[in-house]
Amino acid sequence: MEKLSRRSFFKAAGASAAVIAGKAHALTHDDPAHAHDSPQQMGSGAAPATAYTFFRPDEARFIEAAVARLIPSDANGPGAIEAGVPNYMDKQLGGAWGAGERLYRSGPWQQGVPGQGYQLPFTPAELFHNALRAINDDIQRRRNTSFDRLPGEEQDAYLQSLQTGKQSLNGVPANTFFESLLGLTIEGFFSDPIYGGNKDMVAWKMIGFPGAYANYYDLVDQHGMLFTRPPMSIGENVRGMVMVDPVSPPATAPSAEAPHAGPAKKKGGH
Repeated sequence: MEKLSRRSFFKAAGASAAVIAGKAHALTHDDPAHAHDSPQQMGSGAAPATAYTFFRPDEARFIEAAVARLIPSDANGPGAIEAGVPNYMDKQLGGAWGAGERLYRSGPWQQGVPGQGYQLPFTPAELFHNALRAINDDIQRRRNTSFDRLPGEEQDAYLQSLQTGKQSLNGVPANTFFESLLGLTIEGFFSDPIYGGNKDMVAWKMIGFPGAYANYYDLVDQHGMLFTRPPMSIGENVRGMVMVDPVSPPATAPSAEAPHAGPAKKKGGH
């Protein structure tokens, strides 16, 4: 994949926004109270540590490296890692949306046409676990290493092979996984910080988005005025601190009666 400049990324993000909606795994099977730490926390990097509850360590290493290539930090602002995108993805996939809370799952599972949307039998959580296991096994077998240890150019090439390929990743078409990965990356970068991404509203500050103000009454008739107030989160308290929404509990039994319209939208969004 060609390395994305900040400008070309936002062009792609704008197109993607038209189609993208605005089970915790413990460190050991015996003790579900201990979530595993981020590879960032185990390493010597300066990036803030994330305590993952959905991604296993090898999965987290891929996710962190991949989103850093999709939205890199540059002279214009922070990238996906600094914005906490992996944390957003971990919360979404580990919650009710990831468990397929309102996803029809009774089949039949047949090859559909693009206009029919998502047709796979997997919940979002299952889709990511299956695909990431296949990806990590493939890179380990062919290169005797992991994705995060590949040079940047080789990471880009591998991501491009996922974007354009249809090879099966434990039942998940490669391009379907890439679309899901890119979609969650964009969402985590631009969503309200209450959902765990867009840390310190860095993406909103970069593009000049004011956030979720409840009342614009005094501004509605002031046309052509530059709006310069700092962004505000819907979860911001009187001290200016953002109260991050806790992870929604996984769904217990996805409904089999709803029409097969694809995955329900997450609580997060733009």
